[in-house]
Amino acid sequence: MSKKLTRYIAFYGIGVYLLALLVISVAFREHALQLKWMLWGIGEVLFFFVLTTVFYPRWKNDDPKKFWRKVFWTALAIRMVYAFVMCYYYYWETGKAFEYDAADSIWYHPAAAYLSKCVRGGYISYVFKYLNAYTMGYSDQGYVLWLTLVYTIFGRSWLVPRLFKALMHAYLCIVVWKLGSRTMGERTGRLAAVMCVFMPILIQTCGLHTKEAEMIFLSIFALERMDYLIRSKKYTFWSILVPILLTVLTFGFRTIIGMCLIFAFLVFVLLSSKDLVGRKGKIVIASSVVVVFFVFLFSPVGREIKIINRLKFTDLNYQSEKYETMGMRHGELAKSYYLAPGAFVLPLAPMVEESPDHNKMIHGSTYVKNFLAFFAMLAIVIAFRQKKWRDFSLIGAYEFSYLAIIMFSFAANSERYHEPAIPLLVLMAAYAMTHLCHKDLKIFYVYCGLLFVALFVWNWLKLSARGLV
Repeated sequence: MSKKLTRYIAFYGIGVYLLALLVISVAFREHALQLKWMLWGIGEVLFFFVLTTVFYPRWKNDDPKKFWRKVFWTALAIRMVYAFVMCYYYYWETGKAFEYDAADSIWYHPAAAYLSKCVRGGYISYVFKYLNAYTMGYSDQGYVLWLTLVYTIFGRSWLVPRLFKALMHAYLCIVVWKLGSRTMGERTGRLAAVMCVFMPILIQTCGLHTKEAEMIFLSIFALERMDYLIRSKKYTFWSILVPILLTVLTFGFRTIIGMCLIFAFLVFVLLSSKDLVGRKGKIVIASSVVVVFFVFLFSPVGREIKIINRLKFTDLNYQSEKYETMGMRHGELAKSYYLAPGAFVLPLAPMVEESPDHNKMIHGSTYVKNFLAFFAMLAIVIAFRQKKWRDFSLIGAYEFSYLAIIMFSFAANSERYHEPAIPLLVLMAAYAMTHLCHKDLKIFYVYCGLLFVALFVWNWLKLSARGLV
């Protein structure tokens, strides 16, 4: 992608956001965002578009080692500074170092602090007894165990776990580069890496005390190692063990991620060309994956998946009933089969006061994702147009399966649950941007207009549902 085109896309990205924020703030002036939320949003949008536009043209032609260092150290510096500042920012704003609207964090921290005390006292067996008694299962235990390990070694500090998140997500940019370069070409990989460096929502997860940062890192790293395993054809002990271990670890954070990783690997193997995996290889690998899948399904992990499915993923009217319980209107529009077509785009950025504080704080970050969603969807078209859909199969299978499960669940409209899909959305967007045709820009203009209208309607619905307009 040329420097001129990079600036062109950035100009439209900033322009649509500022226009939407202005129009919504004027149209619903009594419910307009407070100045501090506006400044957060404007800062997030400018940070991403301006810095990506500045640094990608400067770094894209560097030799691999130089590019690797620039991406990693820049990403690490940004995330460490953010993690440090946000500890004190949240404490100043809320009286504690946790994020706005903190829920799970309020349990994670004291539970891990207590368990680290048990470990130091020699009562290690009590850790697992406690977790089995006070959690739903494996998906609630991974992050607490990780925090317990950190607290045991480094003390009960809010900052240290977030510095580890910063380190993970700095390396995540390198993982995205490797995965993108290997599957979609060096230009795509480099653009995706640079966008991940400055992607606001990926930076902001490093300042939270929730498990999303670790979850994102483990899942994308697992995909990259799966891709490396098949493309390198180096079936060594370590090349096989690492993706298996990473996949197993994801079950301790969110069980559906582990299942989506297994599914994506199976699809990738079956759709790979004969040059990558021969017929016998496909039979052996696919059979092994299916066996692993059923082992998980009939294990305690599988029983947990069935419980979670019954509680959270079988009722497709969850959001609708939630709105009715709260006495809000337009609940019928919140049904999953209405929301599912917008899986890549939703949820849209909230630009009125009637939203949780955390969502208002990251509304600019959410908008960046909304904007990039066009290019992610266009990437699917381009992959088929260029007959490279096989290269897309691992990434596509994971992204589609994960988003499909989320959209047909209680979490369809929750930004937090969409975050594990963001690095791949960025990678897909980078692929589209580096393979744009002139005719694609015409569709892009239409999308910008539709996004502006969608943001206005989305925020009108927020107010209308509460009887405020």
